[in-house]
Amino acid sequence: SLWIKYYKMSKIDREKRIVSKMIALYCRHKLGAKEMPEEYKMLEEYAHKRLNGCKFQEQKPACKRCTIHCYKPDMREKIREIMRWAGPRMIIYDPIAAIRHLINK
Repeated sequence: SLWIKYYKMSKIDREKRIVSKMIALYCRHKLGAKEMPEEYKMLEEYAHKRLNGCKFQEQKPACKRCTIHCYKPDMREKIREIMRWAGPRMIIYDPIAAIRHLINK
């Protein structure tokens, strides 16, 4: 089942899935874009690259609580804006991921 598949994912894979969903949600509903603009595709790739290189891996804290801020300041501000907007809406679009994300914060 989907729940078991999600549960067996690594923490980094779950984080990548959540950030991708948040960016897609933001683009679709906030920007009204049918397809993700190139700028946001680049942000998604950047976020995935940062997550892949996270030195904490399975013990990774929430990014805003991390002692190492690995995002460039401009990218960090963009992802913050997206998370502020998309975060509360995730409960509607992916309730399981949203609840897990809140618990892991």
